[in-house]
Amino acid sequence: MDLLIFLLLLAFSAVTADEDAFIGVNIGTDLSDMPHPTQVVALLKAQNIRHVRLYDVDRGMLVALANTGIQVVVSVPNDQILGIGQSNSTAANWVSRNIVAHYPATNITAICVGSDVLTTLPNAARLLVNALKYIQSALVSSNLDRQVKVSTPLSSSLILDPFPPSQAFFNKTWNPVLVPMLSFLQSTNSYLMLNVYPYYDYVQSDGTIPLDYALFKPLLPNQEAVDSNTLVHYTNVFDATVDAAYFAMAFLNFTNIPVIITETGWPSKGDSNEPDASLENANTYNSNLIRHVLNKTGTPKHPGMAVNTYIYELYNEDTKTGPLSEKNWGLFDANGDPVYILHLTGSGSVLANDTTNQTYCTAKDGSDPKMLQAALDWACGPGKVDCSALLQGKPCYEPDNVIAHATYAFDTYYHQMGKSPEACNFNGVAAITTTDPSHGTCVFPGSLGRNGTMVNITAPSMNSSSSDSSRYMINGSGVLMSILTVIRLVIWGVISL
Repeated sequence: MDLLIFLLLLAFSAVTADEDAFIGVNIGTDLSDMPHPTQVVALLKAQNIRHVRLYDVDRGMLVALANTGIQVVVSVPNDQILGIGQSNSTAANWVSRNIVAHYPATNITAICVGSDVLTTLPNAARLLVNALKYIQSALVSSNLDRQVKVSTPLSSSLILDPFPPSQAFFNKTWNPVLVPMLSFLQSTNSYLMLNVYPYYDYVQSDGTIPLDYALFKPLLPNQEAVDSNTLVHYTNVFDATVDAAYFAMAFLNFTNIPVIITETGWPSKGDSNEPDASLENANTYNSNLIRHVLNKTGTPKHPGMAVNTYIYELYNEDTKTGPLSEKNWGLFDANGDPVYILHLTGSGSVLANDTTNQTYCTAKDGSDPKMLQAALDWACGPGKVDCSALLQGKPCYEPDNVIAHATYAFDTYYHQMGKSPEACNFNGVAAITTTDPSHGTCVFPGSLGRNGTMVNITAPSMNSSSSDSSRYMINGSGVLMSILTVIRLVIWGVISL
């Protein structure tokens, strides 16, 4: 037994690490008020999220993600696996319509063929490997097989006897599917996609898994879980599950397939019988997870090897069925406001909604008032900034001067555009600062408000409309204002035609 374990561990050296560890997010769409794709992308930019996973191939999202550099994983929905798994031409049409039509403008890096197919749609399991192969064949024909990987996310519940990890193995019932699937992943240099949920492991353990162990909290040495075969210490469920996946693959003689986590997270709210679905626990888990992944800690048996991970999920999905916890896995609500402020000091800029490095766009003191007025007019008109907060009687009306009003409009536009430095220029009358310009009840975009919730502003929907009363009108409304604004901007040199 000891010799077998030694050989398995030695074989793991063939698994190479990705040089750059990353955290991504899943984007579900079961919301009663799903933000427009442009709003979603603006939020991704504002939070420096560079990797996303979609559960479909929504054209609007793929177009909105074009030319952003954001790396995108798309999905074949479960209900399409049977059709694709039975027809090479169906797979080819799917790739042509959903990948070739968008690549390379949209940086698609992988395709998930279904999700949790073996555990949620077992009748499609017999065609899963065929679907993988047919999609891969279509990518080869399109010369995209090196740029776009193909895999299928598996539930970690397929790993039986997950602790100690060195004894882990997959449910043997599924070996007729898993063996050819792993062979496919190995031959195409793809990766095992795994959905890992320590929350469910903890809840279903009947107290055998400590909460701190599930949440990545620091443990005393005598509280750590020890693999009795390797004597390796584990300080969290996540690492133990990842190593269990490697051992389970090695049990089937596959030792050079890296693992990527396609789903993990923690719910922030639950029913009365779900006390551990809480804001505090969700914040603790996701904050610790992000630090753990981005610090490239690796796992006890793979120290220093990146375990790239997608958090479940970007938004709370209020139309999901099931218990209250099912609706509350998101980092943000539909308005783009964070559900909680992640504790991420020192972990980089991704998901930096902890305001550690918040920046704002403000009007420069001493700027020409006419230039400021012209830029303000543009921001509240063609720039599509909602300037209703600047109307008389509204929170940001006072002080009633062009510098204060321009600062509000500039900063809102800056955040709408993902805090791009180019979005804070306005022909030299604006500048980026780390000083929060909020005052009194006037809370600026990106500011940490009195209730501890960051105000995140996202871009307006392309089909959105506003009444005249909800827009800051300086010289009339609608088309007339836009025309006058553009004329001013041209005359004063803010823009050129």
